[in-house]
Amino acid sequence: MASPAITFKMVFLSALFAAVLVNSYRFEVGDERGWSKPTGKDPQSYNQWAAKNRFRIGDTVYFKYQNDSVLEVISADYLNCNTSNPISKSEDGDTVFQFDRSGFFYFISGQPDHCKAGQKIIIRVMHPSEVESPGPAPSPGGDGGGWDSDNWESPRFNATSKLFAVSYFMTVVAGLFVVLYLFM
Repeated sequence: MASPAITFKMVFLSALFAAVLVNSYRFEVGDERGWSKPTGKDPQSYNQWAAKNRFRIGDTVYFKYQNDSVLEVISADYLNCNTSNPISKSEDGDTVFQFDRSGFFYFISGQPDHCKAGQKIIIRVMHPSEVESPGPAPSPGGDGGGWDSDNWESPRFNATSKLFAVSYFMTVVAGLFVVLYLFM
């Protein structure tokens, strides 16, 4: 049997790992489509996709692509599809980028014609003060904001609700580790 000190370290490391998982989320850029040149028949642009998600410090974005690259650039290079001076460049087909600060991040395809066709994205990472202090709840009244009593459909799952579910699950798992440690 392991000594109490080793068991405590294992529980502590497991809880620490769970806390890291709870506080970050991995987004797949473009969902099933991945990072590819737009065809014109796409249901949404990359910026429309980004606008539907809430990005936080510590989150990651995953770019899946073939015969292409991902460049992180400044805003002027984003606007002009300038590939000559990127902040960072990835060409491996499986790029994961982690957000280490709040603010705007600009990504373009390394193929200038792909970028000009719309293969570029602006991601806004929220400041921690935006994450931790939600605004007031909408009024249930009839002023256009709030609950629609004529619509009884279930709300769609978005990145925030998925993050909540994962956070809840990881908290339960970490709690079970602590309980098992205390009673064994």
